[in-house]
Amino acid sequence: MRDTDQASAALVKDLKARGLLDDTLVTWGGEFGRTAYCQGTLTADDYGRDHHPRCFTVWLAGGGVKSGMSYGETDEYSYNVVNDPVHVHDLHATMLHCLGLDHTKLTFKYQGRYHRLTDIHGKVVEGVLA
Repeated sequence: MRDTDQASAALVKDLKARGLLDDTLVTWGGEFGRTAYCQGTLTADDYGRDHHPRCFTVWLAGGGVKSGMSYGETDEYSYNVVNDPVHVHDLHATMLHCLGLDHTKLTFKYQGRYHRLTDIHGKVVEGVLA
């Protein structure tokens, strides 16, 4: 974690020091969530956390989002969302909003159906906006 944490913190601090953080949206996320447990035999070298596709962490900084807050919550096993779920379409709608774009206007017709980046879903998560 130190490799990514230090570099990410340095980027955000540098943008803030240069007065660029308000106009720059920084996003960070992984490909999977992680559970608070591991299946199988635990050893000194293998005590890690299992991949989990339903609950994962993404953080945003600058660009119109509130700083220093958490949104959403999982149970104590990091297995189920128990408070303020954010669907990936909602995340994308919120990121586009921070970039000054209305995700509902990014629509095109293909094979008789209207499509957009957030599909037919996606609501801006107002609770994370500054």
